[in-house]
Amino acid sequence: MQRARVIGNVTSIMKHDSLQGRKMLLVVPVSREGKGDGDPSIVYDRLGAGPGDLVLITSDGRYTGTEIIGNRATPARWGVAGIIDKKHEEKD
Repeated sequence: MQRARVIGNVTSIMKHDSLQGRKMLLVVPVSREGKGDGDPSIVYDRLGAGPGDLVLITSDGRYTGTEIIGNRATPARWGVAGIIDKKHEEKD
């Protein structure tokens, strides 16, 4: 799992049948400091995340297929596993 920032919504008129009606977001991975740290990816969401939100994403296809899409045979890989509302830093 990794942290990512939602940078937008994605719309597609052609997609796999299992993805019809599913919410897609465009996210960019972020470092501990909150800076962009990688290439943007499309993730699937059922938790209600939106642009600007900090989210926890997973590439576990089993979780995405079973919990988010509801179809284990989906080609979807990335999914939102949580919305981060606060982060706590431990002091040394």
